[in-house]
Amino acid sequence: MSGNVCVTLGTAATAVVLLATGCTHNTARQLDSAQTPGPPPTSITAVTPPTAPLPPPEALTDVLNHLADPAMPSGDKLALVQGSTPETAAALDRFTNAARDGGYLPMTFAANNIAWSATDPGCVMATVVVTTANPDRREFTFPMEFTPYLAGWQLSRKTAEMLLALQNSRSSTTAPSPASPAPPAPPASPAPSPSPAAGPPVSPSPTP
Repeated sequence: MSGNVCVTLGTAATAVVLLATGCTHNTARQLDSAQTPGPPPTSITAVTPPTAPLPPPEALTDVLNHLADPAMPSGDKLALVQGSTPETAAALDRFTNAARDGGYLPMTFAANNIAWSATDPGCVMATVVVTTANPDRREFTFPMEFTPYLAGWQLSRKTAEMLLALQNSRSSTTAPSPASPAPPAPPASPAPSPSPAAGPPVSPSPTP
């Protein structure tokens, strides 16, 4: 009970002080807003798009054309993928071989809707339309990210990992099961011995 009385008296005293000093409603609102903490500020970091011009579509599709080229050594493709390692070269070889064996090569690429990335400064996003030689999977669309490298561009690491994982899943589901080995042939039966040729009839010799 004493606690409620203290709160009531304190509230009344505050009101009396405000009235006695002639505070306006605006002052009361300012005091109330100063005493009531607002919501904590959210830390939102806006990514400012670069002022440089966006790359032309050919600058991005050239990267993909080289990656899908089976005649290009995998070691030469490492500069086309962000953060490449020797393991990346082996994965790129498997990717190209699977595309060739699946009848997807040659491929053509078209980069559309090129825009600066909203999360990775300096990187660009593009909607890439892939056209293949496989009549069952003639065309599909995939969002890809590219990162600047020296004077050109390379495929971002996360996009490369997504493409390689997609290729691996397709290869595992579409690859034919290995054929069971043929049973051994039965041993050849020996050839029958030739029958003696029939000669002329032998007449009995005359008795002396």
